[in-house]
Amino acid sequence: MIEVVGVRFKKAGKIYYFDPGDSDIETDSYVVVETVRGIEFGKVVIKNRQVDEEDVVLPLKKVIRVATEEDKQTVVENQELGDKAMQICSAKIKEHELDMNLVEVEYTFDRNKIIFYFTADGRVDFRNLVRDLAAELKTRIELRQIGVRDEAKMLGGIGPCGRLLCCSTFLGDFEPVSIKMAKDQNLSLNPAKISGLCGRLMCCLKYENDDYEAAKRELPDMGEHITTPYGQGKVVGLNIVERVIHIEIAEKERTIEYTLDEMINEGIIAAQATE
Repeated sequence: MIEVVGVRFKKAGKIYYFDPGDSDIETDSYVVVETVRGIEFGKVVIKNRQVDEEDVVLPLKKVIRVATEEDKQTVVENQELGDKAMQICSAKIKEHELDMNLVEVEYTFDRNKIIFYFTADGRVDFRNLVRDLAAELKTRIELRQIGVRDEAKMLGGIGPCGRLLCCSTFLGDFEPVSIKMAKDQNLSLNPAKISGLCGRLMCCLKYENDDYEAAKRELPDMGEHITTPYGQGKVVGLNIVERVIHIEIAEKERTIEYTLDEMINEGIIAAQATE
């Protein structure tokens, strides 16, 4: 076991583990740490805890210090400098007539580097742009092309559900989402209804997918023949969320409802299950 603290550098960003040393650092504290990008400022979202060594990438970098008021002021100044750099970069993009959309600008905490995030339909030759920015801003320049999902995460917004975007509020990672998930949940396959602001399939299709997959394994298929106390029946409807099966009894010209638990308790077995 090894002692760690979990740190986030963006509101809904990934959580990274660091070695707290001899310090007990509470949740919601701010810390200064060393990362592959250099010295960074982050928020503690997981206080001191023991984790298995297999769950972390060793060696862990140590927390340099709990952030001071001076450190917090540096972050504010960096944001102001980032806003100015964004205006400069936007002007340079127009000047060079580049087909790219600038999304966000970020200074590293120690101002050793400034990162420009942008979207573009294809590859962009921004070598002249980098030279101009380096001459203007007098620091290392990195231009990083991102996808439309990352753009939505950075900019935020309101989703079709009327709530703030999941990706910009609490999702640390994007998980794969497929059209099959929408089919399994009997949702409309109209792209306008199952796509988020980014134009990709909504992340929330993943939330209930495991439950729907489990239900599909437990419940009979549509059209399957079932033996019931009322005679042979055919599955004509499924309520996957509530685990309710609608069975049509042809001989008696009626449709009955069973929950999955009732089917198990009464020994009603789908033909497929008995094979």
